[in-house]
Amino acid sequence: METDKDHIHLMIQYIPRLSISSIVNHIKSVTTYQIWQKYHNFLSKHFWKEKTFWTDGYFICSIREASPETIRKYIQNQG
Repeated sequence: METDKDHIHLMIQYIPRLSISSIVNHIKSVTTYQIWQKYHNFLSKHFWKEKTFWTDGYFICSIREASPETIRKYIQNQG
């Protein structure tokens, strides 16, 4: 994982029977809950209508022929 001002890069290995969208939704749900637990006072000033944090969109790609180490280095050099 590597973070930038407005996005996060994650490299995950997953079981192919799970859908990418369900994995992303789970990550977003769990992290939104945890972030709201920790920063409720600050976030409630900006998100007063609903407890949200992430945008609806996301970008996914597979590494195909690239080695996991190449992708890991790419992610580490972001931000």
